[in-house]
Amino acid sequence: MAQYILALDQGTTSSRAILFDREQNILAIRQHELAQHYPHEGWVEQDPMDIWSTQYAAMLEVLAASGVSPQEIAGIGITNQRETTILWDRKTGRPIYNAVVWQCRRTADIVDGLVAQGLSDYIRQTTGLIPDAYFSGTKIKWILDHVEGAREKAARGDILFGTVDCWLVWKLTGGKVHITDATNAARTMIFNIHTLDWDDTLLEALDIPRAMLPRVCSSSEIYGTVAIPGGDIPIAGIAGDQQAALFGQTCFAPGDAKNTYGTGCFLLMNTGAQACESKNGLLTTIGIRLGGETQYALEGSVFVGGAVIQWLRDEMRFFAESRDAEYYAKKVPDTGGVYLVPAFTGLGAPHWDMYARGCLIGLTRGTSREHIIRAAQESIAYQVNDLLDAMARDTGVPLSSLSVDGGASRDSFLMQFQADISHCTIRRPVIRETTALGACYLAGLATGVWHSRDELTQLWRCDTFYEPTMQEDARRRLLTGWSKAVGRSLDWEEHR
Repeated sequence: MAQYILALDQGTTSSRAILFDREQNILAIRQHELAQHYPHEGWVEQDPMDIWSTQYAAMLEVLAASGVSPQEIAGIGITNQRETTILWDRKTGRPIYNAVVWQCRRTADIVDGLVAQGLSDYIRQTTGLIPDAYFSGTKIKWILDHVEGAREKAARGDILFGTVDCWLVWKLTGGKVHITDATNAARTMIFNIHTLDWDDTLLEALDIPRAMLPRVCSSSEIYGTVAIPGGDIPIAGIAGDQQAALFGQTCFAPGDAKNTYGTGCFLLMNTGAQACESKNGLLTTIGIRLGGETQYALEGSVFVGGAVIQWLRDEMRFFAESRDAEYYAKKVPDTGGVYLVPAFTGLGAPHWDMYARGCLIGLTRGTSREHIIRAAQESIAYQVNDLLDAMARDTGVPLSSLSVDGGASRDSFLMQFQADISHCTIRRPVIRETTALGACYLAGLATGVWHSRDELTQLWRCDTFYEPTMQEDARRRLLTGWSKAVGRSLDWEEHR
């Protein structure tokens, strides 16, 4: 029986392939960088053919490096950057426009139009999202509006839409399969997360033909096969990157949560069969669709997480390598009363203030570089704590433990401060590739490599637990200072 799973991890800045065995050991990893294009201020694009070619090359290179034959691979799991939007010609297989990336803000005026039509509450109740250019729906409309004849061809089913997972499956199967999974569909702002179908009201509002949309499947099933010299491999698992990380962290029970520390931070909590509508600035989304059952999640996004450390490195020139931030932060016992609010592009959840700006406050003549570096480190944990507080208010239950992953989770100072300021146990796994691992798990369940989520839970191994040690009065004092600093940064830039 085939015992290996191949994970394709298509991210914003790179395309990676990782081969796992059934004990979740990594046999080989290959990665190719992926270019982003900025044709105008606030616009972000990628070439869909580059997305495809870099991912396909990484896949073939992993197979060659590992020496594993296609017959030995049970299945392929795909995880991807979410919300990024691709439209292509069904007959030629060529994109009709560049991929409009999730970061792109070009459709803000379309979003304003939806709000003016009084659709804000409807969008929130139907899709679990807030009206924002972040999501795919307005990106589809923009491309259809700006490519001549596209909407008419789309109405005939000759132009297809897909998020990155959908595009990869279509290419890998030679144009035979046009599907997406529920976690990616839930990020489009045109999908009803309760009925699990595309929403006609929102399709009409955005003038998007239903004929161009993919069929929505579960996150773990066999969708089609990839023909590779030496044999065919089934594609058997799909999830958007943050939901894949939630699954890879084995957050299978309601109340389980994970936070990914990357350029930004993404906190997801499993809420089970209940779609919990947030009253505190979080998003409601599909956590996973598996075995005919849907689990929902609350999601909070921090725009600037590890990016604040990159700012200190590149713009402030405080150190040469990002990993040095931990060393300097430990050289002082505290920040000396300094707070850094990294609202460089506004604040995300739970504040959602696009006019907030960065704030460095509490400076004295004795403030040193080390104090500022420590304040930057702590700002990441404070922002995540704001999300945890919002989730506790939504669910009525404070979080007792948090699973972590992402590049900055290697920073022991940051992880201990997170445990202290949030008064919860931080669980860092042995395998940090949790996004790819989640896709691997989903494909393995569909192909019989594993038979239950309980089996996966037994495989999950912790590298380090961080337990809270801070006194409650000190914690309260620090949080009060953070709240005051955030207040100074809100609504700073002039409204235009």
